[in-house]
Amino acid sequence: MTTTSAPPARIGIGKAAVGALGMLAVATGALESVVTPTLPLLQRELDMSPAEGALLSVVLLITGALVTPVAGRFGDRYGGKRVLIRLMTVVCAGGLVSALAPNLPVLLLGQVLQGAMVGALPLSFILVREHLPAGESKVAIGVVSGLFVGGGMAGTLSAGPVAEGLSRHWMFALPTIAVIGATVLVNRLMPHDPPARSDGTGVDWPGLVLLSGTLVTLMLVLALAPDIGSRPFVLGALVVALAAFVTGWTAVERRAASPMVDLRMLARPAVWKSCVLTFVICVGTSVAVYLVPQLFAVPADKYGFGAGATEIGFFLLPGAVAASLAGPIGGIGARRFGSRAVVTTGAVIMVAALIALAAVHTEVWHLVVGKALIALANGLCVTAMVAGTATSVAQGDTGIATGLVLVTRVLGYAVGAQISGAILTAETPSGSDVPAESAFVTGFVMAGAVTALSLFVARTTSKGVEE
Repeated sequence: MTTTSAPPARIGIGKAAVGALGMLAVATGALESVVTPTLPLLQRELDMSPAEGALLSVVLLITGALVTPVAGRFGDRYGGKRVLIRLMTVVCAGGLVSALAPNLPVLLLGQVLQGAMVGALPLSFILVREHLPAGESKVAIGVVSGLFVGGGMAGTLSAGPVAEGLSRHWMFALPTIAVIGATVLVNRLMPHDPPARSDGTGVDWPGLVLLSGTLVTLMLVLALAPDIGSRPFVLGALVVALAAFVTGWTAVERRAASPMVDLRMLARPAVWKSCVLTFVICVGTSVAVYLVPQLFAVPADKYGFGAGATEIGFFLLPGAVAASLAGPIGGIGARRFGSRAVVTTGAVIMVAALIALAAVHTEVWHLVVGKALIALANGLCVTAMVAGTATSVAQGDTGIATGLVLVTRVLGYAVGAQISGAILTAETPSGSDVPAESAFVTGFVMAGAVTALSLFVARTTSKGVEE
């Protein structure tokens, strides 16, 4: 009985194994973050429209949202290490495809494969908890999380110089090589973990396929919306397909024994209000995430700053720092003042920053400060939302409820980015590569108005969401 409660695997996997997981977190964080600062460069080199650029900026996140729940189920069934190594093999393949991509479709394929990294990070946490005592595992999880954020900052700063000094191919290739090396180390140093006892439920494959179709079709509808005059039948067919996917997915999820997304949970006010809040907050955030780098890249002889990929990465760094600080601050604030207070504060900050960016964007520091405030506000809101949702439902429903919030988060990011790309595409004069300045103003004002809706929803949240 003693050996069963404290298995030998727990007696220390050693600092080397945790270090290997940390190296993997740094490498994947760097690979994940290279697109955002170099998006204007990629649009020029691959002759992408702003709407296509928006699709490129969110496809990795969409894939990650779909892969993560499946990865958790497979980790329980086959062992965390085994699934982690296979996911990282897919990520490495995606990085190599992105590095070699000659055009946008191939690059999109590479980003889809790279999205598996989003499911790999939680598996790293499972391994740490499996092999270390409780106190040490909390420290190790914090270290791995911090290194992932640090890798993201490193990728944001280094992507521009690598793309401009070498080529866009190398900005994907170098972090991919690091991911390959770290994966080999994890495979060698991390002991195998036994599969957990199965709960008898399988993966909701029909729900996963239908949700994938829903998200992909929605992105295509938003990307093609500016060309409705030239392709009305294509757009109409996509809208019909979207309605069919949504209807089918809803029906499947309501009948599934173990649904990927339990829609019945949405009947609870605490959950659906958190989902609405998360959606509108993330729409506002993603508009800024997409538009600010585009505005930096507008030629200086127009109304922009003519910034290259290296400068854009440097300008975005304060936002990355603010985002990394927002999580702990939001958690402390939610515990002390309640989730509603933190969400309201974050929403007010975001609305003010978005409206300020619409009114004033003539200096670099306007955009740097505005983007940092939006990143801080988003981190505060999402952290408080997840914490509030987790504590407003029964303990056995925590995973389902927070999963709904996280799926809504991805949907908000994707919709906001695609709407931003559509606005820029629609307001780019014929024969020009530069959108009208009014497109940016429209985008920021729209995002501010959508985010302001969260204030009305937050006022109606019950005490259960707060504590």
